[in-house]
Amino acid sequence: MSSPTAEKADPGHATPKKNSVQLTDQTNRLPFKKLLPIFLGLAACAALASLDSVIVATALPTISSAFNAGAVVSWVPSAYLLTSTCFQPLYGRFSDIFGRKSALALAMGVFMLGNLLSGFSKTIIELIVFRGIAGAGGGGVQSMMQIIVSDIVTLRERGKYQGIIGGVIGLGYAIGPPIGGALSQRVGWQWCVWITIPFSFVATCVVVFVLPLKPVQGNIRSKLLAVDYVGALLALAGCTLFILPLIWGGVTFSWASAVVLAPLVSSMLVVGIFCFWEWKGARLPIVPMYIFKYSTVTGVFIAMFINGFVFFSTLYYLPQFFQVALGYDSLHAGLFLIPFLVTQSIVSWLAGMLVSRTGHYRTIVYLGFAIWSIACGCISTIRPGSHKAVLAVYMILAGSGSGQTMQTTTIAVQASVPRREMSVVTAMRNFIRLLGGTLSLAVASTLVNNKLRSAMTVLNFSSSDISRIIDDPALLHTPSKIGISQASATDVLYHGYTKGFSALFIMNASMTVFATAVSVLLIKHKELGTKESESKQVPDQGSGDEKMPVDTKTAPPRDVEMGKDNSGTETPSEEFASGSATPVGDLEVAVLHKEH
Repeated sequence: MSSPTAEKADPGHATPKKNSVQLTDQTNRLPFKKLLPIFLGLAACAALASLDSVIVATALPTISSAFNAGAVVSWVPSAYLLTSTCFQPLYGRFSDIFGRKSALALAMGVFMLGNLLSGFSKTIIELIVFRGIAGAGGGGVQSMMQIIVSDIVTLRERGKYQGIIGGVIGLGYAIGPPIGGALSQRVGWQWCVWITIPFSFVATCVVVFVLPLKPVQGNIRSKLLAVDYVGALLALAGCTLFILPLIWGGVTFSWASAVVLAPLVSSMLVVGIFCFWEWKGARLPIVPMYIFKYSTVTGVFIAMFINGFVFFSTLYYLPQFFQVALGYDSLHAGLFLIPFLVTQSIVSWLAGMLVSRTGHYRTIVYLGFAIWSIACGCISTIRPGSHKAVLAVYMILAGSGSGQTMQTTTIAVQASVPRREMSVVTAMRNFIRLLGGTLSLAVASTLVNNKLRSAMTVLNFSSSDISRIIDDPALLHTPSKIGISQASATDVLYHGYTKGFSALFIMNASMTVFATAVSVLLIKHKELGTKESESKQVPDQGSGDEKMPVDTKTAPPRDVEMGKDNSGTETPSEEFASGSATPVGDLEVAVLHKEH
């Protein structure tokens, strides 16, 4: 362990420069009695957003029949995934400019409006568009929840609360599909999108009206001028051009078709332009390029891309495997996800509590990825004859590893950057995780379908039979419907679908091993201080008048959370101690970090 050294704030940032943008410090530490109702409201918002993202999945057959939609129905969840991913990185900086309450209210308002309109859809196109609107709001809810928690809770205590939030998000994922299936069968698919609206409204009101207002400085004109419109447009265009072909590839169009390749190549160009603009052109970048100078930020982003990839491929392909290879119905296949998601929720909460108690998160992160890699390796060995108890153990092991990597990475990335970039890195962490999840669905589909196609080609299946089985692998359990023998169906099931699934989880195991190495090498430890030390240094409630000067042309000061020296005494930065740094509200205490 290296000895602590003060990370000096750049004196050039003590006063605003001509080209800098003023941001209000929105830190607002609250006593527990005030914090509790706000936190419960935030947790409810997060649970509802995660539930809504998966609740429609089990209602798709009903929706397809209602609109006679056929294959187009797959665009209903795809539209939500597309917009929730694309809009994710925008909310962090927007909340800096317009305020946390305004950004959360906007996200929840768009989310509720999209769901309300979805239920009144008369055509499948309307439903796809309105679910896209709901996704644009739902994508910002999780980021805003984490950002607001970071404003009202000290860095040391943050792990406990973020862990609970992670638990309720997992709960939303777990109960969403069963609720969606039950509602679509009993009262109509519309209630799959309407059921969240009243709860979302109450939760939003609790947060907006109970959270003490800390007004953001500036009039509406100055706020609108501060928005990086060029960056926002480039970010949305780049994400859309990248994600659309991932949704189309191998399903609507061939991977080798120009319709897929052209937008993929174009997305690389747009992303390059976006990075250059954020680096050189934007006054207040949506994604400041200098955040990548922090090794922990880079490490967390890589790790969370892999987290999203493995998590969403597990969430979507395990139930399908249980139905196709093991012959379970949709309800029982969904139930096998419960050990995974419930364990993840519990472990996420326990990991957060451990971080709050010890102040250490780094070991938890890479231990989680290591356990997850073992679980993925075990899952890759599942075969049609595997015992149910073995499956449950593998799911619990995977949930244990996943849970340790969820909210601890939020603490790691927030502890590694200046306070004023906390909202940006939080939103980017969530965006990159969703991006990994989106890519995983395309890669997993291609991997499994290619194995399936190869097995059927060897047995000289007709092209029409190959297409039908790839569209609905469950047909292998009723081979008479497609005119093939039981022996051929069994052979395809084992050498095609089962081996494709196994290859997917071998790849997942390899990726989580890589994430373990990245966590060890790049994620550095920062002392989080103690609850008592932070409470002594942070003003209670504040006046809301503090401003953070932001000069986007140079690297930021590293000035935010309280650290400790070896004696356990809180030590301000050298500049503040000597009076050479300008106090800026909650930012008047510069951090003394320990890197390990």
